[in-house]
Amino acid sequence: MKSNFKQILQDLDTITSKDPATSGRLEAFLCSSGYHGILFYRLSHYMWEKGWRLPARLVSLFGRWLTGVEIHPGAKIGKNFFIDHGMGVVIGETSIIGDNVTMYHGVTLGGTKSYGGKKGKRHPTVEDNVVIGAGALVLGPITIGKNAKIGANATVVKDVAENTTVIGTAALPVEKSKSKAFMPYGIDAKSEDPYEKKIAEYEERISALEKQIALLSKQTPQ
Repeated sequence: MKSNFKQILQDLDTITSKDPATSGRLEAFLCSSGYHGILFYRLSHYMWEKGWRLPARLVSLFGRWLTGVEIHPGAKIGKNFFIDHGMGVVIGETSIIGDNVTMYHGVTLGGTKSYGGKKGKRHPTVEDNVVIGAGALVLGPITIGKNAKIGANATVVKDVAENTTVIGTAALPVEKSKSKAFMPYGIDAKSEDPYEKKIAEYEERISALEKQIALLSKQTPQ
């Protein structure tokens, strides 16, 4: 219990050190919805680990009603976790978050395996010192490496290497859907990235043109 209280104080200190709009522990405790969300998570996770699954879910639900932050009690979150603003954050059951992670409002750590499928790791692993911008969607059992940064509103469905920044999202048609099976978040992890496909096509055409130019150069009298 002593370690849990120490963790609560540490969470408060994290907010005061990272949020310039918060002047001290008391203000963070009373006014930070991100902190309130983490506080409810710490309690519900403790209950979850004790095997009190239904009470843990109820505490988590109550916390979501009050804060707008939805963190499944089964998620594993390290030290110095900071949620700025808080509203709309969703963190799924098998998510793993390391130490010193900063997350802005509207972020989703979601699972992409179909409902009713096999259990197991369905949500992302976010390693130490990662920053995730507002509105970002991080989906599936992928890994976001240490010190990585994810830009606001990015959609991430593949691993991100350490010390890497990823940005951007755009909806492009991939293929006509042949399956009527439900896909969480509308994403099939096996879908081909249209940008990668286009780049590969351009590289192939450029290579063919370079060969033609080289051949013409040889045939042209000097």
